[in-house]
Amino acid sequence: MRIGFLVEQMLAPVPGGTGRYSAELAAALARTARPGDVVISWCAWRGSLEADSAAVPGVVGPIRLPLPRRGLAAAWPRGHGPAPSGVGVVHAPTLLVPPRRDGVGLVVTIHDAVPWTHPHTLTPHGARWHRQMGERAARRADAVIVPTRAVAADLQLHLAIPDDRLHVIGEGVADAVRTVPADADARAARLGLPTGGYLLTLATLEPRKGLDTALAALAEPTAPGLPLVHVGSPGWGGLDLRAEAERAGLDSGRVHPLGRLDDPDLAVVLSRATALLAPSRSEGFGLPVLEAMAHGVPAVVSDIPAFAEIGGDAVVTVPVADPAALAQAAAAVVADDGLRRGLAVAGRARAAAFSWNGAAETVWSLYRQLTDSRALTTKDRGPA
Repeated sequence: MRIGFLVEQMLAPVPGGTGRYSAELAAALARTARPGDVVISWCAWRGSLEADSAAVPGVVGPIRLPLPRRGLAAAWPRGHGPAPSGVGVVHAPTLLVPPRRDGVGLVVTIHDAVPWTHPHTLTPHGARWHRQMGERAARRADAVIVPTRAVAADLQLHLAIPDDRLHVIGEGVADAVRTVPADADARAARLGLPTGGYLLTLATLEPRKGLDTALAALAEPTAPGLPLVHVGSPGWGGLDLRAEAERAGLDSGRVHPLGRLDDPDLAVVLSRATALLAPSRSEGFGLPVLEAMAHGVPAVVSDIPAFAEIGGDAVVTVPVADPAALAQAAAAVVADDGLRRGLAVAGRARAAAFSWNGAAETVWSLYRQLTDSRALTTKDRGPA
């Protein structure tokens, strides 16, 4: 079986969680492939050295399509433009979805329902484009993968996706993020990590992630006195963490923005955090929460459905956009050693149920179902 897998999001200016998903799932597909199975990656046209930065171990490619990213983003919503060829199934791990070709299965991953449920947290153009592509995927894809039942329920309120074409397949924690490197002390010193404990936020700097709520919470009189370490790339909306901290009445020195980190550095930052704060307004999965749980780091999260589904009783939940509640919950976690130990044990156990290899094996089963179904349909259409 030959699978065409789009890795364009890995090369985006802000790859984000969907870039991580693309890289990790592609690598896991290669690890779990049967003899004779081939995964071939594709991206938009760009310089060969830049394209090679999206190479994935065990995956052929990336092969460059003859249009740049902006050209694909304009042509594909209209059903035009180049698409991966010479494969039996194409998998688009984001809503940048190529035109469907006869005889080739199409699988699309939709990570969240934000363009429909929280369009104000995206740019107007971004919300429109994602809704358009979601509607196209609902019409054209043989299968739509979502990361949680929460996303499935939300999408079915807005898109006509039959139950038999909608598949809930979770994510995992990368081995390099789960494993603390041997030189952790040196990395911590280079990063300037606070030595007396810290709260951690791990998210792209954009309005949907609720970082304004986290900063307002730390300004509450009931908040713990720990500094806040933030890991994540700049997103849209011009959010400046230090400026936002000052507006919230916080000393700017209490906030430590680290930007985007490589996986070993991220493992160090996670492993030494006192607690993770994840006050998002909407999410489809919550990979930072899963990564924190894998390290035994207590997570205080907003009570959105995806976080509840992933975290269960291994996280502390607070209402969305409620700084006072977030401050009180964070203070309780920081002050109570027993609570932290209980959350750490529960978090590690819950995170162990998620893996990229397990997700990839389920995705391979889906690919095989599609190719078997398409072969049967072709046979049935042949001469009697």
